[in-house]
Amino acid sequence: MSTTEARRGHDGDGVGSLAHDGCTLAYRVRGAGAPVVFVQGVGLHGDGWAPQVDVLSEAFACLSFDHRGMGASQPPDGEVTVERLAGDVLALMDAQGWDSAHLVGHSLGALVALEVAATAPSRARSLALLCCVVRGRDATRVTWPIARVGMAGMFGNARARRYAFLRLVLPASAFRGADLDALAASLAPRFGHDLAEQPDVVDAQLAALRHYDARARFEALPAVPTLVLSAERDPIAPPRFGTALAAAIPGARFVCIPDAAHGVTIHRAPEVNALLQGHLDAA
Repeated sequence: MSTTEARRGHDGDGVGSLAHDGCTLAYRVRGAGAPVVFVQGVGLHGDGWAPQVDVLSEAFACLSFDHRGMGASQPPDGEVTVERLAGDVLALMDAQGWDSAHLVGHSLGALVALEVAATAPSRARSLALLCCVVRGRDATRVTWPIARVGMAGMFGNARARRYAFLRLVLPASAFRGADLDALAASLAPRFGHDLAEQPDVVDAQLAALRHYDARARFEALPAVPTLVLSAERDPIAPPRFGTALAAAIPGARFVCIPDAAHGVTIHRAPEVNALLQGHLDAA
């Protein structure tokens, strides 16, 4: 049986832990209002959503968390799958007493949000799917930017690994006149680790992403307001995958942010926040 222990401050923010399915899930709740669950992608912890939660918690109850095996959510306890991660989301919602919530997911997290909605249609008030693909293997295909990160990991020093990772999540325009060491250091708190390091669970998360195909779940999706957001220069989930996803979901709205990359939620936070605010208000 799942158990939960939470510590809540006088300001309404909450930091808690939930024992579920062999893992103690670490989560945070900020704000009050309609509930919103933020589900992150591969290799970063729940505080990666801080640029969104800092703003949206003024109007919504925002829950973010560390995926099993990531950050303070330990141990992963065996195989990591999209379906299992979706079960974690539903357990966290249950622990809050939320019958339903708006679901916001990025990359792998977008597929987890989609799986939650397909598994338990009544639990999803809306969907916001950011930097997402229809087939997980499309996001794990080998491209030059991804190969560059792999080669830096095998042959480069820590600085080379940081620089390669930056080029994976930020557009070229972000590097003009930038101090790359300072830029990497500024992003480390969002990812929860030095960008030169790869958390042990990343390989398992990539395998979960690779083996998931959303096409099998479209018929089970509820008719809820859906926003699909892509970044123009995303080397992992290019806009063509976002348009395909939006086309497969009746009534979905598609938006592409120009000159943005996979880390759009961080480096273009004001625009992402405005789009999410409008989507959540309309839903």
